[in-house]
Amino acid sequence: MKSAIIYYSYTGNTKRAADVLAEHLKQKGQVEIIMLKGLDESGNFLMQSARALRHKRANIQDVNFNLSGHDLICFGTPVWAFGPAPSMNTYLDSCLGAEGKDIILFTTYGSGTGNKRCLDYMQNILTKKGAGSFKRFSVQQFKVGDKEFVASKIKKVAP
Repeated sequence: MKSAIIYYSYTGNTKRAADVLAEHLKQKGQVEIIMLKGLDESGNFLMQSARALRHKRANIQDVNFNLSGHDLICFGTPVWAFGPAPSMNTYLDSCLGAEGKDIILFTTYGSGTGNKRCLDYMQNILTKKGAGSFKRFSVQQFKVGDKEFVASKIKKVAP
């Protein structure tokens, strides 16, 4: 099985969850990890959140947008103002090859207020691209350091 993990992490929380997911998936086959980096980000979290609230897109570094060679595609983002980070919005718009693929969506969050809305937003974009089945998990920011807890969430959704 060939998997891709595409994620954006501002503080490192989503990266921690992505790393545990990668460990799990490497037991099943190859894993390509794509870390998104915004080129036009503000260093101010409130400015970043305001962009996310308006579903803005970001200029991101050049990465692999063609996912057609993967069996499983995973997308991870922090929840900012009820939605994904702007870099993830850009990637979701630009990626190719999700048709008929199994998808795992994952988020890291603080209060959890906008978590479901964020996951629904990403799923809607990928559904329009013809993605196959969806599974989802989320990890509260204070739990991402607990590797066993994160792994238990992953085992519920990942092959």
